Amino acid sequence: MICEPEAANDIYEQATGVKTIAPFHPTWIDHIYSCDYVYPGGAKMTLSVKEVSSPAETTAYFDALGVKLHRTSKPFTGLGQGAFQVADGSMVIRKDYKILLIDVSKLPANFGVPSDVRGNVGIDVAEAILGCWTGA
Repeated sequence: MICEPEAANDIYEQATGVKTIAPFHPTWIDHIYSCDYVYPGGAKMTLSVKEVSSPAETTAYFDALGVKLHRTSKPFTGLGQGAFQVADGSMVIRKDYKILLIDVSKLPANFGVPSDVRGNVGIDVAEAILGCWTGA
């Protein structure tokens, strides 16, 4: 899951090159499992997964996030069963009855080792997470 050591290690190795400096404190509110990845210098990334119970509910939530977060990209292929990016570089991905939000809005404009733009970090994190999301 997104807040487990395995996911954190995958994100470190495949996406950021930066280790977190604080333990995870996952929450479960309104069918959303979430945690913050806290990095040196006050940088933070929040990962969350919303679990719903039907294809229609999945589509409705996915589309609502697109409107709320101001979807900017064309659909990404190869990431789950639908994915898009928003202006701040955050990513939204749907898979089965789950919607993953990778909120990179509190990362600096350039982040990581090697440094990359925040939007590319969001894409790299999505690929790292979906790489271990069974059947992704």
